[in-house]
Amino acid sequence: MSTPRILSIQVGQPRTYGVEGAASPMDRPWTTSFFKEPVAGPVRLGRTNLEGDAQADPRYHGGPDKAVMAYAAAHYPAWRAELGLEEMGFGGFGENFTVEGQDESAVCVGDVYAVGTARVQVSQPRAPCWKIARRWRVRDLSARVQRTGRTGWYLRVLEEGVVEPGVPLELLERPNAEWSVARINQVLHGHVRDPETLRRMAAYPLLSDSTREWLLYRIDAMEDESLRLVGPNEE
Repeated sequence: MSTPRILSIQVGQPRTYGVEGAASPMDRPWTTSFFKEPVAGPVRLGRTNLEGDAQADPRYHGGPDKAVMAYAAAHYPAWRAELGLEEMGFGGFGENFTVEGQDESAVCVGDVYAVGTARVQVSQPRAPCWKIARRWRVRDLSARVQRTGRTGWYLRVLEEGVVEPGVPLELLERPNAEWSVARINQVLHGHVRDPETLRRMAAYPLLSDSTREWLLYRIDAMEDESLRLVGPNEE
């Protein structure tokens, strides 16, 4: 199997878009770092973000377990065809790393990779929020991202360093091949309802704290996900 590599790197700062009092919820003000710009050369990767990148809502985004968001380049042709959005380019799902040669089925939580002079570790799947739908003005897009499993995944930074487009992601460690990002997505989003599976996954020490809390909650009750997926995109 060929070594995956970073095709493109994107960073962005929080900005506010929309118009107060707009008739459509899609046109009302919102603040986001979703609109990211490609980086042409080397960029510093710190413990909580790439240089030049920041999160608009630190309650749900960013922090050590979500320092970098990665997304499979292979998903873009399907999205462009399904949505009729030929202009959708890399960074279209708010990711920092657009990765060639990996998707959710090939990446496991706990994987450690050398990338440039840094070392990173997969921490959790990306939980799609309503801002994906707002970005592309497709009301059910966030739900579709979740349903298809084309979510992307987050990385924590074990060693800071410098990265740039084109560098490989060299797998150094795979502590547990059972918990691929795709498998965890299935459990998180209700496709697997066995409490024992949820407990085993929640006990995995390399899983992010926020995902562990979500799993523990689901053991007792199914989460109402409408607020996260739809948010203020509807009345």
